[in-house]
Amino acid sequence: MSIRKLAVIGVGLIGGSLARALRAAGQVDEIIGCGRSRDNLDKAVELGVIDSYSQDIGKAVEDADMIFLAIPLGAMRDAFDSMKGYLAGNAVITDGGSVKGSVIADCEAVFGEILPNFVPGHPIAGTEKNGVESSFAELYQNRRVILTPVSQTDESAIARVHAMWRYCGAEINRMSPVDHDRVLAATSHLPHMLAFALVDMLSRVDYEEDIFKYAAGGFRDFTRIASSNPVMWRDICIANKDAVASLVESYADEMMDLARAIREDDIDTLTRMFMNAKKHRDAFIDGV
Repeated sequence: MSIRKLAVIGVGLIGGSLARALRAAGQVDEIIGCGRSRDNLDKAVELGVIDSYSQDIGKAVEDADMIFLAIPLGAMRDAFDSMKGYLAGNAVITDGGSVKGSVIADCEAVFGEILPNFVPGHPIAGTEKNGVESSFAELYQNRRVILTPVSQTDESAIARVHAMWRYCGAEINRMSPVDHDRVLAATSHLPHMLAFALVDMLSRVDYEEDIFKYAAGGFRDFTRIASSNPVMWRDICIANKDAVASLVESYADEMMDLARAIREDDIDTLTRMFMNAKKHRDAFIDGV
């Protein structure tokens, strides 16, 4: 499966790494980028990540046979709208959005249907870094990519997207959009909310300067993802609000139980909570 022309909408860590991986695998002839920052796009050309760029989505996707949307969820609907009238007959569209229900809804709202050549997807990979300079060809190696096609999705389009990710070294799984959004709310969205909330809370205490001055490895590890793109994660919260809010509420209840056990010297409850957490964390690590 060689891609003749790949259009990457959003040439940052995710989009840039896909472009680098496919070029390294010899599976793409031409890569055109699109984005809001001309400086970032110029850097992408300089680094050889893309061959050229346009800041007009319509022009960028024209004649492309593979289109990858690596943009915030809040920008998806406008991106679909900008493609109308410019898509080639053989163009396959896929994305890297962290919430699938909202992206599918955006596609349907713009085109009046869920396009058969649109394959919703989500690479479970990334770092807290942003921009094309943070991208690297190995990002997706041995990482999972979840495809969430619906009944209207064409099987040949699914096969092309599957092959694209396989050439990046990824392991590809299929899920329903509903299952994806529920699982990712727990495994990705909630942890990011906790990291953002913890750092935000500690930034407002009286001794904030000392907290960050003397923070050790555990704090750095736990809060690393609070350096992620705030706009992207704001959009994820809104797009998957029911699942994320429910989990945040459940976690708040858990924290209240924990605070009560600490105040009451409830050794049995603390031991039970910590042992249960260790057991499941160890099983997760051993299973990876």
